[in-house]
Amino acid sequence: MSLTKAESRCLALAASLALWLIATPAFAQVVSREQDIMDLRLGQRVLVDDGSCPAGQIKEVKGSQMTTSGVLRTRQCIQRLGTKKR
Repeated sequence: MSLTKAESRCLALAASLALWLIATPAFAQVVSREQDIMDLRLGQRVLVDDGSCPAGQIKEVKGSQMTTSGVLRTRQCIQRLGTKKR
């Protein structure tokens, strides 16, 4: 069974989209203080390494909801992936 050019392009596009979606969390910005986050956009995630979470976890600040006063921030401790970089 062979694929036509259109089918193989569609398959390649779907595969590249899947890889991009998997790699998206790796682009999170890391700061040392929550005060360093100036303009948090809706849907943006910033990792804050301020020591407020238990060992092996890091604080994640998300722009979760648009309000009349700006973007609402939510905070939670998530599992730290990989090694700590300085």
